[in-house]
Amino acid sequence: MDYPALAVRLLDSMQALHKARPQKHINESLHGEVFALRFIALNGDDVLPGEISGEMGVSSARIAAALNSLESKGLITRRIDPRDRRKILVGITPEGKALAQQQQQAVVAGTSKLLALLGEQDAQEYVRITGKLAEIASAHRVEL
Repeated sequence: MDYPALAVRLLDSMQALHKARPQKHINESLHGEVFALRFIALNGDDVLPGEISGEMGVSSARIAAALNSLESKGLITRRIDPRDRRKILVGITPEGKALAQQQQQAVVAGTSKLLALLGEQDAQEYVRITGKLAEIASAHRVEL
């Protein structure tokens, strides 16, 4: 098997997919404010900013900026942890929870459409192979 040639074909396909931009909402849901809001919605009212930055793999300064923005929009709350006054606990407002649900539904709907266009068998294979690649890259720390 000529893996370098196959890698070039994969990279070309990935670039074409990127240019088509169907992943725009997916990328937005995995980064920044949208990710932080979704993470808080899924993890309850006592989330630490460090947990969000750890999950996203970004700096605490970047999370602080996202949280400032979300708080100014009335989507999250921050309070001092009564058990450890050095810590800040992040919660979600009803408006934030509703927006997180809307965003999740939009991403799932768009992704579902793409998978349906791919066809049942190819969609299942794509999801299987993507999962396998994620496991391999995680286990072997393969950097692209």
